[in-house]
Amino acid sequence: MYGVWTPEQVRAAEEPVLARTPEGALMRRAARGVAQVALAELERRTGGISGRRVVVLAGAGNNGGDGLWAGYELRRRGVAVTAVLLSPDRAHPEGLAALRRQKGRTLTRVESGVLAVERADLVLDAIVGTGARGGLRPEAATLARAAATAGIPVLAVDTPSGVDPLTGVPGDPDGTAVTAAATVTFGARKPVHVLAAPRCGPVTLIDIGIGPELPPAPVHVLEAGDVGARWPVPGPGDDKYTQGVVGIAAGSATYPGAAVLASGAAALATSGMVRYAGSAADEVRAAWPEIVATATVEDAGRVQAWVVGPGLGTDDAGARTLAHVLDAGLPVLADADAVTLLGQHAELREKAAGNPVLITPHAGEFARVAELTDDRVDSARRAAADLGVTVLLKGNATIVAAPDGRVLVHPAGSAWLATAGSGDVLSGVAGALLAAGLDPWWAGGCAAFVHARAADIGAGAADGPGSPVPASSIQQALPRAIREVRE
Repeated sequence: MYGVWTPEQVRAAEEPVLARTPEGALMRRAARGVAQVALAELERRTGGISGRRVVVLAGAGNNGGDGLWAGYELRRRGVAVTAVLLSPDRAHPEGLAALRRQKGRTLTRVESGVLAVERADLVLDAIVGTGARGGLRPEAATLARAAATAGIPVLAVDTPSGVDPLTGVPGDPDGTAVTAAATVTFGARKPVHVLAAPRCGPVTLIDIGIGPELPPAPVHVLEAGDVGARWPVPGPGDDKYTQGVVGIAAGSATYPGAAVLASGAAALATSGMVRYAGSAADEVRAAWPEIVATATVEDAGRVQAWVVGPGLGTDDAGARTLAHVLDAGLPVLADADAVTLLGQHAELREKAAGNPVLITPHAGEFARVAELTDDRVDSARRAAADLGVTVLLKGNATIVAAPDGRVLVHPAGSAWLATAGSGDVLSGVAGALLAAGLDPWWAGGCAAFVHARAADIGAGAADGPGSPVPASSIQQALPRAIREVRE
């Protein structure tokens, strides 16, 4: 597990380090890190370094200074470096002087900069840093578009310019911003690196000595080892009951597939037992003969946790089912129609509050129970505190927020989960983990991690370029995904 800090927290941690460090030392350290990554990118992409062409898009202030000093380091290695100065009168003076001493070129006209970008082997994005908000200025946007149109890879310095470092949302309404092939950041990862991972590419973290000054991380990101260590597997003393029995209240005559997907995912997630309750009992039995299926939640028998909502319906019958499940006092995963019902009925929200409940809305469903802003982490954290439940907000970056303020983010590396029924699969997995004894925060985070990996496997993206697949293929890939996180 690693932490993510806000730009303000990182800047505060830098202040005492700057006070006891010779002037310019941190910038030089950061720039050397950028240069090392740039050299590796050039070697990997072009097969060499000497004579390769790098363009630095240098804005005002320290971010531009990082880029100019990185250009200086690259010139020392024989790279042809051109800096396009977007604010010539505010360019970092020491960095600019150093680059010029090494015979680096500088340009101030955007038209000339576009030509240089189009001929480059690599572009360094040092336009703006983590203190910037809003979209790119017209000149910077022109250069960013030139790199994208020409297919020139961009290495972002700290964060991709034009993308809000706190929310990961482009500042321009039309989405114009840098999309980096890779990013180099300093001291700590920032929210943009996990909330807008496709904009950042692989992120390299350069240690500049601020670690001891950082406060506890407000956001965490799970790694495979964290998930594998917590995944329930049977021991010599276990049986089907001790590993957790999960009840699934899902599906309807209109949506029987939701029941099949959620129930099957629960069966594949652990070696315990699954009990299904609902009108799709025949379909569930046909697909999964090991699942015990009944018509109602009252007849389901003993379970250790419930999954309720996928394809359930939002009528009075659905509300009664959700109320029955919440009244049982067991861990509950509420998804889809169950989230809508919570939004419609204050008495159901009161039943859920303060109990081990995990809700898993997408953006539209989330808006039925809480306000969703561009700051999705803050929105999820506030909703968890206000509702008294753990919130898993789905998206390309999935956010899991507990009522006590803990937050996990899982930055999916692909978009293969954008298919009907994938949320039903997630519900079954997370519900099985709840039944096995994981608390809702960990159950949501571990389920999101394995769910995303199963999507890559099901789409073939783990072994090649991948292709679109339905949710049933993601479901069937769960065992391999679980094995991989346990390796």
